Amino acid sequence: MTAATMKKITLQNLMSLEAYAKARKEFRANAIAHKRLRSVHIGDHVTLLFEDEMTIRYQIQEVLRVEKTFEEAGIQDELDAYTPLIPNGRNFKATMLIEYVDEVERRFALTKLKGIEDKTWIQVEGSKKIYAIADEDLLRENETKTSAVHFLRFELTEEMAAALKYGVSLAMGVNHPQYTVAMEVNNQTRVALVRDLA
Repeated sequence: MTAATMKKITLQNLMSLEAYAKARKEFRANAIAHKRLRSVHIGDHVTLLFEDEMTIRYQIQEVLRVEKTFEEAGIQDELDAYTPLIPNGRNFKATMLIEYVDEVERRFALTKLKGIEDKTWIQVEGSKKIYAIADEDLLRENETKTSAVHFLRFELTEEMAAALKYGVSLAMGVNHPQYTVAMEVNNQTRVALVRDLA
């Protein structure tokens, strides 16, 4: 499947609010199971949720449901906002969540972790680390703190993609002065992510 033929979400192939209401229970269960396979916990406080057509379709349908959006212009606005988060066949795209249960601890951590989004990496076995290109849509940190949510893109070379398809391992981590973790991705998740590659 080439980048040009990868499945796209359009106005025509989204469910109407009524159709989604009927299908939601099963669709939601499938989406949650799908997301679980595509979630990588890097240490105790960072999760990368790797997006694809299904995770973004679910996100759009949920937003339309909550906001009761049924007019074409409003639906198109959501498509324009979310579809850039779908990988194009030569990259991985992820939502990065910085998670602390205690709100006071989280606020303090976000001041210490400024720049963490740029220090997050993936590594195909035998290749150099690829650092994330973060928050291309808008800046998510200020002079004093970072955000708890970031959007990341990891660009792979053709050689890296071919190696992953062949079956080499995939590692991920963060190299930040206040948060340094490296880990190997489990095989189920690695297989799920390889499907994003054209």
